[in-house]
Amino acid sequence: MKFLLDQCTDARLMTYLNQHGHDAIRVGGAYAAGLTDDVVLMLAHAEGRVLITDDRDFGELVFRQRMPHVGVIFLRLSPDSALDAKIAAIEDVLAHHRDELDQFLVVTEKSVRVRRTR
Repeated sequence: MKFLLDQCTDARLMTYLNQHGHDAIRVGGAYAAGLTDDVVLMLAHAEGRVLITDDRDFGELVFRQRMPHVGVIFLRLSPDSALDAKIAAIEDVLAHHRDELDQFLVVTEKSVRVRRTR
């Protein structure tokens, strides 16, 4: 599976995903830091990558502006969430929502909500 992590997302998730056989890159590493959200979403779409972000602004781009995407995982976790909690959230998504990764997934400490975009 291919992922693009937004610059605001914990870089250690990229390391975790790569160690588990995924192809994960991050804004601020593979791409220059400070890209606008619309450019980040366009890059993810062009490369066939599911975007992982902590930034709620991507909902605006996907639902109001109807920008194309391959899928978005919005980690709506507490800002002080430990790495273990973030990894557990990603593991839950991959284990139980793999066939819905092309949608907009809102991930909290307690649930994963799939918002259909197509």
